[in-house]
Amino acid sequence: MAAFLMEHAFVMVLTILIINVVYVTLFTVRMIFTLKGQRYLAAGVSVIEILVYVIGLSLVLDNLDQPQNLIAYALGYGIGVIIGMKVEEKLALGYITVNVITKEYEPDIPNALRDKGYGVTNWVAYGREGERLMMEILTSRRSEQNLYQTVKELDPKAFIISHEPKAFFGGFWVKGIRR
Repeated sequence: MAAFLMEHAFVMVLTILIINVVYVTLFTVRMIFTLKGQRYLAAGVSVIEILVYVIGLSLVLDNLDQPQNLIAYALGYGIGVIIGMKVEEKLALGYITVNVITKEYEPDIPNALRDKGYGVTNWVAYGREGERLMMEILTSRRSEQNLYQTVKELDPKAFIISHEPKAFFGGFWVKGIRR
């Protein structure tokens, strides 16, 4: 196999490119699992990741006199980062907390969101131009875009900030999650 690759430069470049795309994608997925506390999944992915990495790197190091191999390795790395980010978006593991500040005080918005299944805590806030409605909403990352769309339909001028909570205990969501 190695002899075939060395005789066919295009196949070698393509192989190195694909190997590095796979490696960096696995690296990204492993990091996501690690950050989300999925230690066994992260460990399993890392075993495959390191095998792919060693194979790809050895192909490049064994053929350092061929600059196209190094370029393929670098390109594969960049493409792998992009694909890894796309995979992360599709996995959408975990939860986000979304803070919403409405343009006008509109007391019906929290109940409209609750009717769609979101856990909402709300209170009156005061901004430069008067009363506002402040809401804190916890939702799964899979529901993130739907939540944004719903909020924008209810108040197109709402100010929205989101972040990932590290941990949470008690309340409406914990009861629903553990079922």
